[in-house]
Amino acid sequence: MKDSEEFYKKLKTQLADTALWPTAYLYKFIVPTEAKKIEQIEAIFDNMGAVISTKQSKNGKYTSVSINVRMKNPDQVILKYKEVAQKVEGVISL
Repeated sequence: MKDSEEFYKKLKTQLADTALWPTAYLYKFIVPTEAKKIEQIEAIFDNMGAVISTKQSKNGKYTSVSINVRMKNPDQVILKYKEVAQKVEGVISL
C-alpha cells in the first residue's frame, strides 16, 4: 500500500507541474476481456462527458480501455485511479 501512496504522491506532483488545470486527461487501463469489468470502468466515468474507447488484444484475452475526460485538478485524477483500482478486479492502470 505504501508503494501506491508514493506513486500517487509523485503523480500528483507531475500532474501539477505539467498541466494547466482544468484540463483533458487520458486514462488508460487494461482489463481481462469481460463485459462486466469494462462496464464497471465505464460506470465510474459516467456522466462526466468522457470519451471512452476500447480495443481488444491480439488474442482477445485483454481489453485496453482509454478514457479522455476533462478533470478539475490532479486530486480528482488520482481519486478516479483509486476508485477504478478499488472497484475493478484485475485492472492494470497505465
